[in-house]
Amino acid sequence: MGPRMVEGELPGRYPFYWTRAVYSGYGRGWWGGRGGGSWATDYPKGDRQFLVVLKRLVRLNAYDWENAVSLADPGIRRFPVIYAVEVGRMELTDEEIEGLRSYLDAGGFLIVDDFWGSREWSVFEWNMSRVFPERSIEDIPSDHPIFSAYYDIEEILQVPNINNGAGGYQTHERDGYVPYVRGIFDDERRLMVVVNWNTDLGDAWEWAESPYYPLEYSTFAYEMGANMIVYGMSH
Repeated sequence: MGPRMVEGELPGRYPFYWTRAVYSGYGRGWWGGRGGGSWATDYPKGDRQFLVVLKRLVRLNAYDWENAVSLADPGIRRFPVIYAVEVGRMELTDEEIEGLRSYLDAGGFLIVDDFWGSREWSVFEWNMSRVFPERSIEDIPSDHPIFSAYYDIEEILQVPNINNGAGGYQTHERDGYVPYVRGIFDDERRLMVVVNWNTDLGDAWEWAESPYYPLEYSTFAYEMGANMIVYGMSH
């Protein structure tokens, strides 16, 4: 089926910023003088590439460039949707814990992507238990609105990194054999956090223009990305 129509255009010159969450962890060293590492994986090319196609698909009047903001920065509340990658290397500070909790309680929406296997899951789960000790991470049911917010998604594909995808090798990494879409809900059952585990949507966004990257994975990744943005902006 084709995409669902989004009524009208959001007001303002740049109503939407694709915002990368900057967090503390034990990633791969410094990046751009910002203490980067894991949070900056595929940054900024992946973010820019995603914006080009997202604007074409969803017709959002979005800012053209990347936007990285620390979880501890109070200004993060300006951005209704934030994106965090490789969270299996995350080690949040107390300030980042409080900042993320406050952001989500205020109505913010977090998209998590590109982490694999049981070991990385345990790291992410521990960090989120510090953010919300009283909330659990759940499987999102297949009839949840996030799977029909713009495109109808009936099957969750495991999206491989560029090397596995282009080479036609296995799609999984480490012991992450099965892809999951999980989430954290608030007291009113609003989805606050969507967790894409054992998959790499970001690599598909970044390398979609490559003739060697399989179309089925990039198509799914962009459809899922559009759905998450539309859901996050409308809930």
